[in-house]
Amino acid sequence: MSLTTVHTVADLRATVASWRAEGLRVALVPTMGALHDGHISLTKLALEHADRVIVSIFVNPTQFSPDEDFGAYPRTLPDDQKLLDGAGVALCFAPSVDEMYPDGFATKVHVDGGMTNVLCGAARPGHFDGVAQIVTKLLLQALPDCAIFGQKDYQQLMVIRRFSADLNIPVEIIGAKILREKDGLAMSSRNRYLTPDERAIAPTLNRVLASITAAAASGADIGPLLAKGREDILSAGFDPIDYLEIRDAQTLDLVTQTVTKPARVFVAARLGKARLIDNHAIEPSHTAG
Repeated sequence: MSLTTVHTVADLRATVASWRAEGLRVALVPTMGALHDGHISLTKLALEHADRVIVSIFVNPTQFSPDEDFGAYPRTLPDDQKLLDGAGVALCFAPSVDEMYPDGFATKVHVDGGMTNVLCGAARPGHFDGVAQIVTKLLLQALPDCAIFGQKDYQQLMVIRRFSADLNIPVEIIGAKILREKDGLAMSSRNRYLTPDERAIAPTLNRVLASITAAAASGADIGPLLAKGREDILSAGFDPIDYLEIRDAQTLDLVTQTVTKPARVFVAARLGKARLIDNHAIEPSHTAG
């Protein structure tokens, strides 16, 4: 099956309607383009859950603050299309900003609570309002059976699950494992911002998280672990660190002493022009008491 690209909601819906008429199951993989093997791993997972896969490519302006990299964010649609065409994706939805936010657009989607004002929500005010807005639109435009999101953006995944449930959007939200380079660096479109020297430093994040994860799972006190982690990240050349924290895997509540139930360690740090994020799951091998 060769890839088809559409640029309007009307054409997207017409294609999905034709698939529905055939009784086919549909999956959506929302992206901002600049695709890499991590994205292709999402499409492979989508193909395990559906007969037809849509990949949306849209650099969403509402999730960038004025001092962030919206204008510089890589836009590589021709290369992205070639990659998708070889991955079994049926449809690429690549709308313009005007298509997604036409004149008179006046609606926002806001998720209250601790899931949106911590971690990247604290470092990037308003970011998750933009995410909630665009993902809600994409889910309602395509109305797929399921949608796939990577766990590298774990906080985003949890926010999307929250508003999808709250708004009764009839789509199954599936989280996909983080895909890493051979040296452990989490795959990201922003990795292309790194110079060769910075690229050699970047895997430090994964190594630090792995060390914290092993110790925390065995019951070590969190405070000294995070202090040592921050020291190691800064000494490697990252600056600043936006956050290095351990939080509950379901609620994202802060964990400050020892890990006694599933948690995750999260990091965001800047290296040159790139802001890199990563996280590891912590499954405790001990119990409280």
